[in-house]
Amino acid sequence: GGSGGIGRHIVLEAARAGATVTAVARSESKLGVLREDARRAGIQGVETECCDFTLQSDTERLLGRLAADGRRIDVLVNNVGVLLDDLSVTAEGRESSFVSNLLSHYQLTEGLIRAGLLAGPKATVINMTSGGGYNMPLTVAMLNVTDPAKYNGVFAYGFHKRAQIVLNQYWRDTYGSRGIAFYVMHPGWADTDGVKRSLPRFRKILRPILRDAASGADTALWLAGTRPAQPERELVWFDRAIRPAHVYERTRASKDTPQSLVAYLESELARQPAARA
Repeated sequence: GGSGGIGRHIVLEAARAGATVTAVARSESKLGVLREDARRAGIQGVETECCDFTLQSDTERLLGRLAADGRRIDVLVNNVGVLLDDLSVTAEGRESSFVSNLLSHYQLTEGLIRAGLLAGPKATVINMTSGGGYNMPLTVAMLNVTDPAKYNGVFAYGFHKRAQIVLNQYWRDTYGSRGIAFYVMHPGWADTDGVKRSLPRFRKILRPILRDAASGADTALWLAGTRPAQPERELVWFDRAIRPAHVYERTRASKDTPQSLVAYLESELARQPAARA
């Protein structure tokens, strides 16, 4: 998600600080603008890869290219995400925002770990969630709704973002012994394209206090640079501080578990859906 908004700011500031950054997005034209803006600003180290994160097949091809390159990745930022007004089903038969917001994050992270490209002792994964996740419990059945009569874009986004928080803790428990650090954060309410498009009334009311991209990206850059210690419990980072993973007691109750979430994501990736006409 490196071509615009918070992701773009993370790319440019990390490169300005001396990192070599591979920015990934689905629009080659926007990536071209990113490269040119970096050049004009005298920022070196910005490389790009074009990938549509709503498609399992495209994410798999990206993994193949990264594996062929063979360079170790020190920090992975899973920032790409979208809030849709209307149902959009991909050529692979999945709800678009589910793949972009969650399945591709899982596929990319697990793929890099299994390829040995994301390995300890300093490897770090930063997952960008949202305050919208606070409204929802973990509900696997609502992650990939393709029935137009049942689809609600705002609800779908909230379910995806809760699942990100749960998945981050699962990764901490699973890979922490390998020295890989996992953080999940939310940027606050930033004036992103998604807010402009999907929440116009919300934006109109709260526009005076909405954050810019720099404010939204700050904690991600800080986490990448400092890699602070974390308690074992489930949590979320916000404004460089640890916050609770739940603000409503009702979101703690769920018949699903981290294991059932991961089992569902694995089953989705295993079925390799054929392209639809």
